[in-house]
Amino acid sequence: MGSTRFQFSVIVPTYNRPGLVNRCLRAMTRLAYHVDRFEVVVVDDGSRTPLDGVVEPFFDKLNITLIRQPNRGPGAARNEGAAVARGHFLAFTDDDCRPASDWLQKLETRFGDTPDGMIGGRVINPLKHNPYSTASQLIVDMAYTFYNQHPQPSFFFTSNNMAVPAALFHKAGGFNAAFRTASEDRELCDRWLHIGHKMTYAPEVLVFHTQALTLRSFCMQHLNYGRGAFQYHQVRKRRGSGKIQNDMKFYPQFPRLLRDSMANIPQARTAKVFMLLLLWQMFNAVGFWYETYNNSKSTVTAPQKTNDTEDKTVG
Repeated sequence: MGSTRFQFSVIVPTYNRPGLVNRCLRAMTRLAYHVDRFEVVVVDDGSRTPLDGVVEPFFDKLNITLIRQPNRGPGAARNEGAAVARGHFLAFTDDDCRPASDWLQKLETRFGDTPDGMIGGRVINPLKHNPYSTASQLIVDMAYTFYNQHPQPSFFFTSNNMAVPAALFHKAGGFNAAFRTASEDRELCDRWLHIGHKMTYAPEVLVFHTQALTLRSFCMQHLNYGRGAFQYHQVRKRRGSGKIQNDMKFYPQFPRLLRDSMANIPQARTAKVFMLLLLWQMFNAVGFWYETYNNSKSTVTAPQKTNDTEDKTVG
């Protein structure tokens, strides 16, 4: 863990997507926040081609650090970035995201009110003509409506727009690196609340998620979300922080959530988006039951809190 020098450390994990990293870093140069008050830590999670050539042009525009690790998944990559970060707060986003220009300003304002909590912002899909990206974002929107009905307490934030005090992140044990496919953000949020910390939803804190999905990548995404959901519920059960029955309360509210979320989708696309939601449930269930069978001979354990005294969709 580096000594504190910046107000924010922005941590960006990436794997085999140099073009997206470039666009993400260009967005960082447009942040309306003094460059001396934040740093960017890019964590290359074992990409086939090193990212030195992608990151180097930004050295004179940003306080930027590039680190590389063997491929271990985004949760482990975020932990590696947090270990070298020198910011008082850690702000997490992904390589396919573009934070709004006032992203860090809005986060700073929120931390002024809640300096010891987790802040989660709103994620927006700018690819309106991509039905797979639209459906995937709609699923996130329904999850946020269900879990974050009140700004505080909130219960779930995605890891592409989440910020925490660095010291509390380390004391909580960081992301659970055993989650290789998905749900490491859900597990961190659940553990964060379980140990008594606050979570606040801040819809004015915006990140644009340029997730250009295809039918295949949409199905694989939700297969992996189903696998991650199984691991999440196993860890939560052992920790005693909740029951799967509580999350099942999502489904009686599903018709209302769906109606409200689809209100802004053009009528010509509603049938296709609705079919994709059926695929979401099917592949989510397949992933969940695959992991049930696959993990019958092994377990995923929760990370242990450190002794440091300083002050990651629905499945």
